Amino acid sequence: MEYAAIYRMGVETLKAAGIEEALLDARLLLEEACGTDRNTLLAHGDFEVSPRQEECYMDYIRKRSGHVPLQHIVGYQDFMGLRFQVSPAVLIPRPDTETLVEEVMFFLHDGMRVLDLCTGSGCILLSLLRYSNDCVGTGSDLSEEALETARENASRLGLCAEFVKSDLFEAIEGKFDMIVSNPPYIRSGDIPGLMEEVREHDPLMALDGGEDGLGFYREIIGQAGEYLYPGGMLFFEIGHDQGREVSEAMRRTGYRDVKVCKDLSRLDRVVYGRF
Repeated sequence: MEYAAIYRMGVETLKAAGIEEALLDARLLLEEACGTDRNTLLAHGDFEVSPRQEECYMDYIRKRSGHVPLQHIVGYQDFMGLRFQVSPAVLIPRPDTETLVEEVMFFLHDGMRVLDLCTGSGCILLSLLRYSNDCVGTGSDLSEEALETARENASRLGLCAEFVKSDLFEAIEGKFDMIVSNPPYIRSGDIPGLMEEVREHDPLMALDGGEDGLGFYREIIGQAGEYLYPGGMLFFEIGHDQGREVSEAMRRTGYRDVKVCKDLSRLDRVVYGRF
């Protein structure tokens, strides 16, 4: 079958399954199955797809039609210009989280010690280490499966970081110049209404922030000062409607220069302050 024809078949199948980004997902999955790029569809639509490539592509399409995230099908997600392996044990890296990394980088200097709580795939910590010099990084997570994914990502990127199984600060030792976290922040009652790709395929422990979505923020803010050097900084990713509550909690705990930052959609996305 020709490349353009099998692409159209994939698009129609995904549309029938209610996949919003059917055009994009069908193209990306075809490129993954055939080892091609976006130019192939534009310039070489008559390219003959091999039976093996066709079988692989249609398997991808069947999975995506069942609302399996595209990233779980191909096994990776690009983030901050780097490729990260993902699995059902980790939250898929989102473009919104790049705002957190970019804000941290404004203050990150060579040789600093960085702690990433709820590290998941390690995308935040490893991005910071890749784009800095001689920084020392520790990532913690309660999931051993997530830590295995983070370690694999560090190895694939040629980066050195320590990954520790810990319930927040429980197994953390020493002090740090910066603590960063993208903790679970979705209200428990909101989880049934999430997209199926998120609700059924992202790990619940990476989503559920408790009744008001703020439980992890309160716990981290209450303990982080013990693990920060004087003048050290605490950075959070937040939900779009959590900026006021999280920033006020930081101020009440003694943080200064507290700031709420917006993402590219002009929604509140990051809160940080200095201890």
